[in-house]
Amino acid sequence: MPRRFDGVAVARQIYGELGLRLERLVSRGVTPRLTAVLVGDNPSSRLYVGNKRQACERLGVESRVLELPADTPEEVLLERIRELNQDDATHGILIQLPLPDHIRTERAIDAVDPNKDVDGFHPLNKGLLLEGRARLYPCTPAGIMKLLDAYGIQVEGMHAVVLGRSNIVGKPVAFMLMQRHATVTICHSRTRDLADIVGSADLLVAAVGRPAFVQPDWIRPECIIIDVGINPVTDEVLLQNILPPEHPRWKAFQSRGRLILGDVHPAAYEKAAGYTPVPGGVGPLTVAMVVHNTITAAEIQTGADA
Repeated sequence: MPRRFDGVAVARQIYGELGLRLERLVSRGVTPRLTAVLVGDNPSSRLYVGNKRQACERLGVESRVLELPADTPEEVLLERIRELNQDDATHGILIQLPLPDHIRTERAIDAVDPNKDVDGFHPLNKGLLLEGRARLYPCTPAGIMKLLDAYGIQVEGMHAVVLGRSNIVGKPVAFMLMQRHATVTICHSRTRDLADIVGSADLLVAAVGRPAFVQPDWIRPECIIIDVGINPVTDEVLLQNILPPEHPRWKAFQSRGRLILGDVHPAAYEKAAGYTPVPGGVGPLTVAMVVHNTITAAEIQTGADA
């Protein structure tokens, strides 16, 4: 029977550990503040920002949202970011992606003060990650490492296969796993013999953004699966090719008209040694690490980490 890795439970542990650090900051007169910048009215982006805001407020971290219209000029956005950089009461800045097409994402990210970059996307923070000296880590990869630690999974010597090469998940998690002495293979859409490579994995991090992409016969019994995918499925015909008619998740689909699936076929979980479910796996950890980075950023800026 495979182990089910509970991201919600691990997120609660993270919040518990952060509570002590937050108390120390508050005792010094510092209340960490996260400001999320939301450009436009993308429903998914609004939902993600809302989840992060709720997590902050539950713990006692101040949270604000700077909402800008979808047609905001790029220079206006950059000026708002500069204002937040100069605001001593704002300790963390989060640029909610995706941005409208007319705004260059890299310019917005580069404009954020690296010490307030709670996403860990600034080039300076990426460079520090490459050298093993990061303090503000990308949230999803950092959450994955927290999960592995919580379940006592030692990655040293493992063959870790990272499926996906994004700057947000694939590349940074590969570096973090290498720093733990795993042997890492990064795969992508043009990788030859992909099934064979995935089949050699002791640890699979699937972050390709395609529902049920990793098939059950790709997985060997000793494999640990970290499924990063969050894919809304509304096509009933597509879902019929993934879930058998008796599967209990059909009831949720029929009541809501949609279902969230990971990048790994649900039947593949049963072949593995352990897996993160979708939902309830990596997602809550990403949100928890946003709060974690906000508190870390406040410590850096106020000298509380010295």
